[in-house]
Amino acid sequence: MPHSPHLDLDRYVPGLLNFLSNKLSSGASACYRKHFGVGVVEWRMLSMLAVENGISANRISQVIGLDKSAVSRALQQLAGAGYVALQADEKDGRRTTVSLTAEGKALHDRIFAAAMEREKRLLTDLSQAEVDTLLNLLGRLHAQVGYVNEYEPGDGSGR
Repeated sequence: MPHSPHLDLDRYVPGLLNFLSNKLSSGASACYRKHFGVGVVEWRMLSMLAVENGISANRISQVIGLDKSAVSRALQQLAGAGYVALQADEKDGRRTTVSLTAEGKALHDRIFAAAMEREKRLLTDLSQAEVDTLLNLLGRLHAQVGYVNEYEPGDGSGR
C-alpha cells in the first residue's frame, strides 16, 4: 500500500493555532460560566462592545469571526439577562444596533480581570520581546486570512 501524505501536527501552523484556540476557549468558557454566568462567546461580545459600542451584530460577526447565528443566539442571551440593549437603527429599520447596558459594563469589568490573569499565565514563559514578536506575527497572519480563504483547490492537475 503506497504511503499517503499526512500532516505533521507538530509543525502544521493552522492546526497548532486551532488546537491552542480550542483549548483556551473551552477553559475560558468553563471559568466564565462558573464564575460569571456567561461563556466565552458572550465574553467576546462584551469585550467587543466595550471597545466599539452601539454597533451591528454583523460588525460583531466580522470582527470576532463567528457566524451570524452564533452571534444572534449569544446576543439574545445577553439581552435577556439585561447585559446588552438591542435597538432598531433609526436610519435602517432592518439593522439592529447593540449596546452595553450598565449591568453589561459591570460584568465586562469583572470578567476583564480574569481574562487578563489568564493571558498573563499564558504568556508567563515569554519575555516582553517575545510577546511583541508574537503579537507582530499573529497580526501578520491575521492579515493573510482573506488571501488564505480565497483559495479554491483545482481539479488536482496543478492547473
